[in-house]
This record gives sequence, C-alpha cells and structure tokens, in this order.
Amino acid sequence: MNRLACITISSLALGGCAMTDSGPTNPADEAASNGAAPVVTATTSAIQHVFVIALENHGTASIYGNTTSAPFINNTLIPQFGRALNFIDKLPSLPSEPHYVWMEAGTNAFADHTFTTDNNPSSSNSTASTAHLSTQIIAAGSTWLSYQEGLNSTTGGCPIAGSGSYAPKHDPFIFFRDVSGSTPSKTNAFCVAHHKPLTSLATDMTNNTVAAYNFITPNLCNDMHDSCSPVSDPIKQGDNFLAANVPAIITYVNAHQGVLFIVWDEPEGSTGNIPLIVVGPNVKPNFASTVQYSHSSLVKSIEQILALPTLPAVTSDNVFTDFFNAGFFP
Repeated sequence: MNRLACITISSLALGGCAMTDSGPTNPADEAASNGAAPVVTATTSAIQHVFVIALENHGTASIYGNTTSAPFINNTLIPQFGRALNFIDKLPSLPSEPHYVWMEAGTNAFADHTFTTDNNPSSSNSTASTAHLSTQIIAAGSTWLSYQEGLNSTTGGCPIAGSGSYAPKHDPFIFFRDVSGSTPSKTNAFCVAHHKPLTSLATDMTNNTVAAYNFITPNLCNDMHDSCSPVSDPIKQGDNFLAANVPAIITYVNAHQGVLFIVWDEPEGSTGNIPLIVVGPNVKPNFASTVQYSHSSLVKSIEQILALPTLPAVTSDNVFTDFFNAGFFP
C-alpha cells in the first residue's frame, strides 16, 4: 500500500478512503462516468504535478488590489487561493535573464559563468553546471517540460533565438549546456524533446501527458513585459492571459493532484516585493503569507514536492508550507 487516497468530488457524493497500490482513482474519470464536472474539494497530500507561470516586471503594489488592470487576479484568484506579501528580489540590480536562471538553479552564479545580461544562450553565455532543477528531475526518473508562447519555425525546437514576441531570456533551461548543448543549438535533440509551444498545453492536459514539472512562459505581450495593441496596458494584458489559460490549469490540478505557482521575475524599478500566487486544492483561500520568500524558495519548494535533493544554493531558504492546509505540503 503506497498511498492514502481520500477524495471528495462535489455533486458525486463520493467519500471515504481507500488504500491502493496504483494510486487514487482519477477523479476526472469518475466525474465523466457520472456526467459531472470534476471539482475536487480534497485530495491526497502527494502533489503530483507542478505548473509555474512566469510573469514580468511588476511588484505587489502594482498587482494586489489593482482591480482595474488585474480583475482576474484580484477578483478570482486571490479570494480563492494564496498570495505572498514578503517575496523579495535577490537580484535587484539585474535584468530578467539572471532571475529566470535563478528560478531554475537558485543562483545566477556558477563556477564557469555568472549571468548578468539578457543575451541569448551561446557557448560563452551558458553554464556546464548540472546543479539545477531539470537535471535533478531527470536524475530522479521524473519529467519536465517548458511551454513557451510564440515558438515557431524560426525559433526551432530548442528556442535559443528570439522571434516575434518570444524572448530566450525568459526560458531558463536553454542556458544550461546539459539541456541545449555545449554550444547551444536549436536542433539539440534533448532540448527539443523538452520544449513545446504553449498551444500544446491544452491538448497535453486533456490527454494527461503533461510532465511532473511544467514551466510556462507567456510571450512579451502577455507576460506583463510590453505594452501591445490593442490593450496597451501590460498588467491588463497579463491578467487577460491568466483569465484565458488558468481556469483549465485549475481544473487539471484539482483532478490530478497538482499545484500552480504564478510568479514574477522582478518588481518594476527593481524595488519592492514580488507577487506570488499559489493555486491548487488544499491551498488556503484568501491567504496572505508574511513569510519571507524568494525565487530560491520556489526552487526549494519544487524540490520538496518532487522529492528531489536540496541544492546547496537554496538550503537556507523557506518553502511554501504555510500556503497549504496541514498535511498537504511535503
């Protein structure tokens, strides 16, 4: 017996607990057989899927309470889920790329290279370090995928070059040579296998072929980075993106024991705290955490969820325990 499953699905009147060797019954299948939508109100303590959506360049003061530009965040996500009030930026003087590398490795400084620019990956702007999440995940026999909005024939399967509103600086994995090659290449087979256009996410969730760890980057118009026509409000554009894409992710994490972390890279002007929104079953509703977090906390929390070793760079950082009801975070 390897897992205690206690699942209640509203409108199905299912209850009780069952010990199984194959894991809990898939609530989506149960709901489908009864003609009802799967709405999980309780789940097991083992989180099976992690989603991260990375957004850009805004602090808590610009996002929380801004119902004009961010109605979905403030009227839908915040009342139902958790948010951080004390998420700090450890790289206040640096641009996006070092922050994204930090989301993958808990640092931007390695023995062979320190990331300080927004340059594309290259033999000189990459690292041979294997001390990062995606390599840990593969070593543990698990899976990861990077969903990047705007991938096309120009960017290639391994998107080391920008095209249109896709920016390589917002895809952390391609800066690690064990992902993209000693000389990063858009045809690197391993990298290609772990990158998909964002348009693939809906189908993958429908087919339950998403990975254990899924990193999602909207394009420059949808990640709150640029002001694009016709909306011309970066925060509103990002909020619209979340309103269009997050409900399906919520349905998936509810039915498949998952969690979604919506995180920003840095506050505008490099001052102030960074928003973090934690979404999923057994996340405390309308919960505001005052614990000090950083992008290192994101790395360490994902490691604990996926039962990975803790990278030395993040050993002293807090994890996201307080967002969850007791017993539902590792």
